[in-house]
Amino acid sequence: MSDLSLIMTAAGSIVLLLFLVMKARLHAVVSLILVSMVAGLAAGMNPADIAATIQKGMGGTLGFVAVVVALGAMFGKVMEVTGALDRVAHTLLGKFGVKRANWAMALTGFVCALPLFFDVAVVLLIGVAFAIVRRGGGSVVKIGIALLAGIATCQAFLIPAPGPILVASQLGADFGYMILFGLIAAVPALILAGPLFGDFISKIVDVPLPADAQNSVHDDSKSLPSFGLAMGLIGLPLLLIGLKTIVGRFVEAGSTLHNWLEFIGHPFTAIMVACLAAFYLLGIRRGMSR
Repeated sequence: MSDLSLIMTAAGSIVLLLFLVMKARLHAVVSLILVSMVAGLAAGMNPADIAATIQKGMGGTLGFVAVVVALGAMFGKVMEVTGALDRVAHTLLGKFGVKRANWAMALTGFVCALPLFFDVAVVLLIGVAFAIVRRGGGSVVKIGIALLAGIATCQAFLIPAPGPILVASQLGADFGYMILFGLIAAVPALILAGPLFGDFISKIVDVPLPADAQNSVHDDSKSLPSFGLAMGLIGLPLLLIGLKTIVGRFVEAGSTLHNWLEFIGHPFTAIMVACLAAFYLLGIRRGMSR
């Protein structure tokens, strides 16, 4: 097939997927599989290879997401039950004020997402957003959209986020110019799509706080872990992944140090280390039984 035919197939597949999910209300998983089959046939693939290709692709994606979500859920729950997330929320609200809590979350997502993939950043930071809402910092929609806009604009435009740095390396672009123009595009997009749009749409759309995030077991701020400890635990996986993303680019590929950075900076390892640190520092060390 020609390049134009492949581009038209890809574009048509996206349109078909959107139609099936948004208009026909077909389940997303079923829609994805169906569109994948149609795209494979339209692209001229051997029909015998289509199912195997779909299986391989889903296995890799679901395997990554499942582990990240599982470890992230454990980490987030420990941070919530021990009051660490409440401490972060309490401090952010104290510094920015209730009316500007969405700006605080947008900035948090923007900065913290630099070394991460989008889904990893969401898993690690969504608990902070819920804690801010629980502490009286606004609606779930207002705070959530601000956080997601911060993460998304960072992931779309800024080095060393994985997507932009991959594009820059593939195109041979100058990293300095990528950072400059990335900031020019990212900051207005963050402001418009995050705090401003979130504030507007939250007056129209209301989403309740999830049931398991509504009640805080730590109402006394004096009993909460320190802000430094809470942010240190949130920042630990960011640091480990950031080491791989940034330092790894200046180390010879295939070297012992590069291999260790790949291992330490993988989201599986980084979030696992954060989980173990939270178990000990927030749990065992503060008197919680095993």
